[in-house]
Amino acid sequence: MSVATVLKASETVAPEFEQIFREHCQLVYRTAYTVTGSHQDAEDVLQNIFVKLLERLHPPDLKTNPRGYLYRAAVNMSLRTIRTRKRQRLADGVESLEAVPPTDEIDADETRRRELRQALAKLRPRAVEMVILRYEHGYSDAEIATMLGRSRGVIAVTLYRARARLKKLLCASSGGTHES
Repeated sequence: MSVATVLKASETVAPEFEQIFREHCQLVYRTAYTVTGSHQDAEDVLQNIFVKLLERLHPPDLKTNPRGYLYRAAVNMSLRTIRTRKRQRLADGVESLEAVPPTDEIDADETRRRELRQALAKLRPRAVEMVILRYEHGYSDAEIATMLGRSRGVIAVTLYRARARLKKLLCASSGGTHES
């Protein structure tokens, strides 16, 4: 699709697109920031999602459940960002050559947040969506079920399994020193 086609189409959907952006940009940004831990990455995810929406000219899922659609898009794109960043670091090998600062110089809270983001990146995207909706955005199981088009039971089981997997991953990453 050419840029001219996107611009022409965006002129016809501009008011609707702008309304969707205004209503959901905070959700997309907060979700992306929660997953990536970076303001810059969250802004990139937000921008990329809405640019892709203009290119796709309103996918059907967007019209039926815009909040759920955009939330899933934010989680998936954020996870891709984390995985891409990790692959780049491995390919570059730069970080492995850098000296690791003593642990007393690293803020413990920031270390835990980094470990949590790395553990989240190892979960399935659907599980990450549910975890963030529950613990970052404060939605109930029933609200998550409605938003994602799943049953409340599926949400509860997925959250239970995701918490167990996160606990296991966090314990492994810290040598078993995380508390329950």
